[in-house]
Amino acid sequence: MAAKAEENKNRHPEVQSESLASRLARLKQFMSEVRQEFVKVVWPGKKQTVMSTAVVIALVILVAIYLGTIDLVLGKLVGAILR
Repeated sequence: MAAKAEENKNRHPEVQSESLASRLARLKQFMSEVRQEFVKVVWPGKKQTVMSTAVVIALVILVAIYLGTIDLVLGKLVGAILR
């Protein structure tokens, strides 16, 4: 166990020697960049969101019916073979 921990320390020495202040500064910079990127996002309108949701729900229902039918048919086929 100790050898594995020592190996992990040697793999990324720059992370081990980084101070807490440096880590906090990097985290603050990252969060600032995240906020800047969120401003650039073009969010969909209500109509587009509702239509996309309806398409997803319809496709989920169709796939569920398809998979349920395949499961039923294959189950009956296997049951008939095993009798």
